[in-house]
Amino acid sequence: MIKLLIVDDEQMERDALQAILEKHFSNLVVKQARNGRLAIEIAAEFQPDLVLMDIQMPGMSGFEAIEKINHDNPHIKFVMITAYATFDYARSALKLGVIDYMVKPSKVTDIVETMGRTLHRIEEEQKSLEKDKYQQHTLQKAMSIFETDVVTQLLFDHVHEVHLNELVELLEMQMTEEKFVMSVLLPLGSESYYTEIREKVREIGNGWIGALYGRQLPIIVFKNQEQSYRAQASLLAREILKLVKADDAKDWFIGIGKVYTSLDQIRQSYQESLLATRDTSLPVKYRFYSDLPTLVPGIDEKMSKQYEQQVYEHIRNGEWGEVNTTLTNLIERYEKEGNHLLKTQQHLMELLWIVSQVLSEMGVVLDSPIYPFQATDYRQLRAETSHLLERLQQSFRDHFENMEADTIEKIKQYIIDHAYQDISLEEIGKVVGLSPIYISKIFKEQLGVNYIHFLTECRIEKAKKLMRDPEKSLKEITFEVGYHDPNYFSKVFKKMCHASPTEYRKNIHA
Repeated sequence: MIKLLIVDDEQMERDALQAILEKHFSNLVVKQARNGRLAIEIAAEFQPDLVLMDIQMPGMSGFEAIEKINHDNPHIKFVMITAYATFDYARSALKLGVIDYMVKPSKVTDIVETMGRTLHRIEEEQKSLEKDKYQQHTLQKAMSIFETDVVTQLLFDHVHEVHLNELVELLEMQMTEEKFVMSVLLPLGSESYYTEIREKVREIGNGWIGALYGRQLPIIVFKNQEQSYRAQASLLAREILKLVKADDAKDWFIGIGKVYTSLDQIRQSYQESLLATRDTSLPVKYRFYSDLPTLVPGIDEKMSKQYEQQVYEHIRNGEWGEVNTTLTNLIERYEKEGNHLLKTQQHLMELLWIVSQVLSEMGVVLDSPIYPFQATDYRQLRAETSHLLERLQQSFRDHFENMEADTIEKIKQYIIDHAYQDISLEEIGKVVGLSPIYISKIFKEQLGVNYIHFLTECRIEKAKKLMRDPEKSLKEITFEVGYHDPNYFSKVFKKMCHASPTEYRKNIHA
């Protein structure tokens, strides 16, 4: 329905005009105003799409009323009604953005013709506006999905440069050279907080939010040059924790990794943020990795953190033999140095906790590894450590032993069949029964390219085929292959094909 306001100081003129319009147009909601001042009040409340404005009225003229209404409501269209179709009137009307005029008295056919033309224009603009709103909504939805996938691949793999650069531009986000990771631990079943946290990160500053993996939500934060790292991270952590209901607060914790300049190092900050969550019983529910002391007094802190990082990377890469070797070497070193047996056991417990955390990322459900007793000598400690590590490895095997040999082919085919949609690693994970992180890992290992690159190749190949049809516009092709912004599609296409879509199309039709 189109809302119409008729403004004229003559009651008979208003009623006659309304009767004619309602007879010939069924999609109108009509209100009347007898003068310019009343028209301003009604327009503010009624928010008409179109105003038929008489120019010569006592008190405030139609031109004055149009100017005031237009100031607060620039979307409203105006058609001038006047008994004087002079050049001066026309010039004044054009300056105010009046789109048409009718001369009094007018024939019914002239009124219907003018209004038909005007209403058609308004309908087309409304359709275009709705389409733009829909496309903007779907673009935002797609970018949220894309953002979580890029975070997954930055933290667990390597994202393709094409997408990283264009994503920054699309999100209108100023990516600074320095960046760090925050890991938010939520209670199970707290998925409802996800949207609130995303909005809070957007409000406080630049950041990318990953997918929620079990209890863990990673956030890549871009350093604000006007704040210190600690001030920025502390503010964001406190604001996130303010979202939490009092009954849930005890199960929340935020770990904060150190600042790095290279995207290749962002995984290091992520690892640190996770390690900073290993003691969640603290009264302050966030902690910086740099403030994390060695939990075992007497153990060299620098060496301890080196072992943590080694174990973390080995498990992430599926190198179980190297993990076993690292733990064995550590036990031998501590034995030779004469370290207290209990301190060594406590440190090994920390390292096995790291193994369990990485497995949890991959979707392996398990209890935290715990020594069933206090070892009485190093031989016994070696045997029990090996046993606990074997149990963790067996949990890993059990989780993935049912994975069919053609899982990667299934993933590839799913991406090919749904490339035009807003698909994500999380969605693919539901289809094949694997965690998004593990999909990213095995995809890169077995195919040599990451998931986003493969998805892009599928879309670009389809775009090339569609370009053979001269009847299809590039805008249509953009949406058909799964993109929501023609400019973004054009930039990705040019970087992948070394030619713009227009240039490529000219070559194939030459």
